[in-house]
Amino acid sequence: MRKTTIVTALVCLLLLAALTGCGQETPAAGEDPTNGGAPAQAQVVHVHNWGYFIDRDVLGIFEEEYGIRVIYHEFVNNETLYAALQLGGMIADVIIPSDYMIARMIEEEMLYELNFSNIPNYTLIDPRFRSLAFDPENRFSVAYKVGTTGLIYNSAMIPYEITSWSALFDERFAGQILMFNNPRDAFAVALQYLGYDINTINEDEIQEAFELLMEQRSILQAYVMDEIFDKLESGEAWIGPWYAPDFLTMYAHNPDLRFVRPAEGTNFFVNAMVVPRGSENRTNAEKFINFMVRTDIALMNMRAIKYASASYDAAVIFAEELNDLERDVVFVGPEEYALTEVFYHLPSHILELYDRLWIQLRGLS
Repeated sequence: MRKTTIVTALVCLLLLAALTGCGQETPAAGEDPTNGGAPAQAQVVHVHNWGYFIDRDVLGIFEEEYGIRVIYHEFVNNETLYAALQLGGMIADVIIPSDYMIARMIEEEMLYELNFSNIPNYTLIDPRFRSLAFDPENRFSVAYKVGTTGLIYNSAMIPYEITSWSALFDERFAGQILMFNNPRDAFAVALQYLGYDINTINEDEIQEAFELLMEQRSILQAYVMDEIFDKLESGEAWIGPWYAPDFLTMYAHNPDLRFVRPAEGTNFFVNAMVVPRGSENRTNAEKFINFMVRTDIALMNMRAIKYASASYDAAVIFAEELNDLERDVVFVGPEEYALTEVFYHLPSHILELYDRLWIQLRGLS
């Protein structure tokens, strides 16, 4: 495996004080090799997921049905998860990263291949979300949620329609602008605004995006991840980029908020369930993945978090339950989909460039 790059190592070191334990890849004495090396008496599964990304009630249902205790953890972004796994400071059986990070983990041999005989509900996955670029042979992952990024803004504070990423670089909103606190999403906003591919490997284009983000710093209120909920709902900030379905959660608390997919295009993302190497409960992990794909459980999760499920039947039912506003946010029509781009795993020298520039941008050096 490649060593962790500087920025992810810095992030992970902040987390390690709160994380304990590490997994084994081979069974030890008294362990059950059919469950990936877990002690025979242990019936647990450690799940790592994004914040606000599950109906917590489904965890109790799983525990009751399977007799397996769920130990649930949250992570703030893909890079933090990657760093923690690389440095060996966490116990994990199921993790739910995004597409480009899964591709990186596959390349670096950080994931186990799945035993699909333990995941018969895989047949419920929409064919559009199988054989994707990050796992073309469907060996390592099962798609969970899909969606796009976009802009959320407060119409009471910005009384005209926003249609472009340019609003995030507008000095009229100085001190009221939020920005993604992760390099891939933040650079994607700048690249799309400049008219470049979000997967560009042209270093001059990436440098231009960096310079734009450096200029933006003077008018930003904050770099955020889940903090964006409180800031936009309360009116503490006026505008920020975020993941589309979360708008509905914010809108329920503040009806002045508006959502738009900028004209320059947005990112279309797929989050998928995978089993990291070192998992001590692989069979339990696959049972959990199979459970999460089930139509009734996928529907519960969609109703709670509003993200479109990769489970086809559940998504069809959910779409029928939504009003026009909700449906337009959660699901992407053909015209808008044509303007979306999917993140790909980038070459190592480009990832190292991103790391160096992000450290400089965020003042971490």
